[in-house]
Amino acid sequence: VPAAWQRPYLNVFKHFRVEEWKRSAREGDVAALTDARLKGTVYRIRGSVPASSYLQLPRTGTQSLGLAGRYLYLLFRPMPRKHFVVHLDVATEENQVVRISFSNLFKEFKSTATWLQFPFVCGAAEGSAADRAARTSRRGLVGAAPADVRWTCLVLDLHSILSLYLNRRYGHLKSVKLCSNLLVKNLCTSDLVFDPGVTFSEAQQADLACRGVAPMPREMAFPVPKGEKWHDLYDYIRFPSEGSKLPYDSIQKSCLGPAAVSEDPVQQLPQPVTLTKAVRDRLSLIHQITSPKAVSAPW
Repeated sequence: VPAAWQRPYLNVFKHFRVEEWKRSAREGDVAALTDARLKGTVYRIRGSVPASSYLQLPRTGTQSLGLAGRYLYLLFRPMPRKHFVVHLDVATEENQVVRISFSNLFKEFKSTATWLQFPFVCGAAEGSAADRAARTSRRGLVGAAPADVRWTCLVLDLHSILSLYLNRRYGHLKSVKLCSNLLVKNLCTSDLVFDPGVTFSEAQQADLACRGVAPMPREMAFPVPKGEKWHDLYDYIRFPSEGSKLPYDSIQKSCLGPAAVSEDPVQQLPQPVTLTKAVRDRLSLIHQITSPKAVSAPW
């Protein structure tokens, strides 16, 4: 359970004063700029090699963020026609450090006992040629972001990721490393599921609180012009998808937001992982190693 200072949510960039670069680190081409669409400050991280340009929290590897919220919200936009990489170091309840990485550079899901690598499928603007191609392809568009890639609210259920893929219990988030090429507005942690597509009044009318869903805090929200709908302007990705009992092989947009009703049954969910025998054997071994051991009888 997050400490009181982390509830109901923690605005990570604000709390750690990223703009001062005292509790965070930057390397390479990292700059703060004003985004016209979002009407606020964003951080641009760009470079030909992801490892050479990045924004990192906390400043050094010996420190820890210590954030216990179950969900990590990343508000970002991959740069068009570019690749990006994000690394998250999390600690299990047993203080085992596990790295969770996702990137549109990765071609397939890979796993070890201490590292999960997920391909990230960048969405294109609805109705565009890239969007139509993604809908007809089972695996979507893996690779560089399309020209009209949108701002995205990515929600990572860290508890479920460790449980589903490694049979571990989530402890806390240690560090975040955002590598080129992307724009990032903010990070947020919480035990609550925020739906950016609903307003505070709509949430009250629909009584979404009883379903564990809340509207996105205003300081974390993307602007929506009057008469427009959030989901027509931006992408929402929750991973793993709500209620998922199977591991998936990539992080990509599904047809449903947390409170949305699907209007497009054609768009497909990410496919359950189809693993080679070698990977299946490795995952099986990981589960054997990490499962609680039965206590043998003294005789």
